Amino acid sequence: MHRLVLTAEDNAALFPMLAELAGAYQTIEDPQLIRQAPVLARMLPTHLLEFLETFRLTEPSALCMISGLRMEEDRLGPTPTQWRDSQYGSPAFEQETFFLLCASVLGDVFGWATQQDGRIMHDVLPIKGHEHYEIGSNSLQHLSWHTEDAFHPCRGDYVSLMCLKNPDLVETTVSCAPDLDWPALDVDTLFQAEFTQMPDNSHLPQNATESTGDPTLDRLRARSFQLIQSWNEHPEKRPVLFGDRQDPYMALDPYHMSTDGWPRRHLDAFQGLCAEIEDKMVGISLRPGDIVFIDNFRAVHGRKSFQARYDGTDRWLKRLNITRNLRGSRAWRPAAENRVIY
Repeated sequence: MHRLVLTAEDNAALFPMLAELAGAYQTIEDPQLIRQAPVLARMLPTHLLEFLETFRLTEPSALCMISGLRMEEDRLGPTPTQWRDSQYGSPAFEQETFFLLCASVLGDVFGWATQQDGRIMHDVLPIKGHEHYEIGSNSLQHLSWHTEDAFHPCRGDYVSLMCLKNPDLVETTVSCAPDLDWPALDVDTLFQAEFTQMPDNSHLPQNATESTGDPTLDRLRARSFQLIQSWNEHPEKRPVLFGDRQDPYMALDPYHMSTDGWPRRHLDAFQGLCAEIEDKMVGISLRPGDIVFIDNFRAVHGRKSFQARYDGTDRWLKRLNITRNLRGSRAWRPAAENRVIY
């Protein structure tokens, strides 16, 4: 793992700047703050910028962690019961700002119109009634390992998590491509476009509000939901691996992949890859103040089950999706500066 631990001196230097930024904007979703984030990130300490740039450019690991960010749990208040409106009056605005600036060193943050109503920074927390859903707000069911948004051509390069609370030390599970025994797998077959991948449950319309309040955006979002339905009904064939055959990238989400009709060789190759991924799976218990950037091309991730209490003390993370090619999703976004994919 590529890791940096912030010192007391780092925190002392960071928080006056973060407090000033938090006082200048209303929420982390402020479009101007998000637009300015790559410029504001230059205010971060040089050694932190160099650390993130090394991870981005040289790919020393599939995981990058920053630890030691100051987190005052008594200021956080109770874990929300759901994600709607949690961005307003956030008690963790300073930490959210730091998270945003670090993410903006790696690429451009973006959101999905079909997830958390198009917000850029998501809340990851248990929601009552979702205990057994295959979705990030579940608890009693394991969240199956996956590439984030594996079904979509505009999926991010990185998915990142910042821990606000994790009193039960619930493990995020990860398996990294560099750890896999590629010579033992049928890599050539996995590079062939014979595998079908359906959209995951977090993009379904029942997890969104009925209206954004903007007729144009509602129409675009409705188009997205229709497209997702069509991908469920008529999934396209695609490869599971891509990039360099000696050090491949991955895109798969077995829970949402139907193997019906796959050639025998492709099914065997896929099952071999899944078995190898599971054999190399490890758990990471994020602690308050930890930020992890998961290379979405080089690692899959999930989460172990836990017993939610719904009493304000449950696990609470923030999540950002990051792309290194914002232009690649231009056909999906209503304007060049818009960060939400429809």
